[in-house]
Amino acid sequence: MLTTRRALRVTAMVAVVVTAYVGGVVTGIVGRDDARPTARSSGVIDEAADRIVARAARPVDRDALERAAVEGMLGALGDRWSTYYGRSEFTSFQAALEGHYSGVGLWLRGAAGGGVEVGTVQPGSPAERGGLAPGDVLLSVGRTDVTSADVATVADLLRGAPGSTVRVTARRGSATRPVALTRATVTTTDVVVERLRGNVTRIAVSAFTRGVGRDVGRAIGTGSPPGGVVLDLRDNPGGLLDEAVAVATVFLDGGPVVSYERRGRPPQVFEAFAGGDVSTPLVVLVDPSTASAAEVVVGALQDRNRAVVVGTRTYGKGSVQEPSTPSDGSALELTVGRYRTPAGRTLDGVGVEPDVLVPPGEAPEVAEKRAIDVLTGLVAALDGTGRG
Repeated sequence: MLTTRRALRVTAMVAVVVTAYVGGVVTGIVGRDDARPTARSSGVIDEAADRIVARAARPVDRDALERAAVEGMLGALGDRWSTYYGRSEFTSFQAALEGHYSGVGLWLRGAAGGGVEVGTVQPGSPAERGGLAPGDVLLSVGRTDVTSADVATVADLLRGAPGSTVRVTARRGSATRPVALTRATVTTTDVVVERLRGNVTRIAVSAFTRGVGRDVGRAIGTGSPPGGVVLDLRDNPGGLLDEAVAVATVFLDGGPVVSYERRGRPPQVFEAFAGGDVSTPLVVLVDPSTASAAEVVVGALQDRNRAVVVGTRTYGKGSVQEPSTPSDGSALELTVGRYRTPAGRTLDGVGVEPDVLVPPGEAPEVAEKRAIDVLTGLVAALDGTGRG
């Protein structure tokens, strides 16, 4: 087992090294890439770019050719999560993970049938006021058709100066509608705490941005919530892995949270700090939009027998992305490994199967009621054994 000091060093490193977000948002800068292209590959790419710029009937910018070349190389990997970000995209994504950015208040994900759909809508954001909802498929942003675009491209189109307007066309089921959104500076509030019936405390975490672990810890406080806790991770696309480890730490007394394996290296284990709350009855609420870093938390609490998981099977994104920065300030994010839960499960393409299944398509209120019923039973069972 790692010591507490060792766990601290490992956890602090994660924010800089790996990504745990379903849309591929990077968590930080690793540093300039040390790899150098071979003389042959560099010559072929440069020669082709020179000829295209000089001879093509349609004028094209050299930067656009370089981006297309990088994206083409990534495409050869056959990996949907390996992504290239321009400097402005990278800066904006970092700001979003720190909890503030200028845009419309959407977290995006790849749609099952291709293209991009809404993963989560930030409460109080322009997107919420415009009526967008998780699952809406984006068809166009401004005058750009995005039906075959990737997440990074659509996110870049949605961002812009506060007060500017962007027109978005979205499809929900068979209905299509346009909506005009006025961009704003969005400050995320990703932890919402409320009291439900039966003295149940609901802690909803909408994304793992900076400070979420601290906020969940404050929600629990020093006393055990009398009616137990529902940790609501529905529509949570992930975020910073160190924040996911911090949230799991709130409910664990040390021990493993997650490990990841990468080519040519032994598995690396990330552990919770000692002293977490292991007595409060806990239910974790999930759905098909619970992804990546959120699945890390779910898998850890389920494997460690710390919580009952209620809902629908989660998204199934268990790969590790690592960003590096070329000389122009852009970011190249590559899949370098896979996450594993404390029991050794891989979640990539599989997800987490709930302990108590709520049939897909049920209203959110149905899942919440089921979670409260399960939690009420846990509290009653503990009271029956003399808790107090």
